[in-house]
Amino acid sequence: MISPDLSGTEFRKSSLSGGGNNCVEVATNLPGLVAVRDSKDPVGPTLAFSPAAWNDFLTGVRSGEI
Repeated sequence: MISPDLSGTEFRKSSLSGGGNNCVEVATNLPGLVAVRDSKDPVGPTLAFSPAAWNDFLTGVRSGEI
């Protein structure tokens, strides 16, 4: 698998995280890619999803399915 170019990625945390480091950070500023990482390990691994897969995940979370 080819690793996506994550240079220029702008990660953000939810305002509901309370400023803590026990959450994930999400970047949606890359075309065709949603990047997710652990806020405690910003130089660690990053997961990459298609926008459609990320939206499906969020829909599942909001509906209580996931």
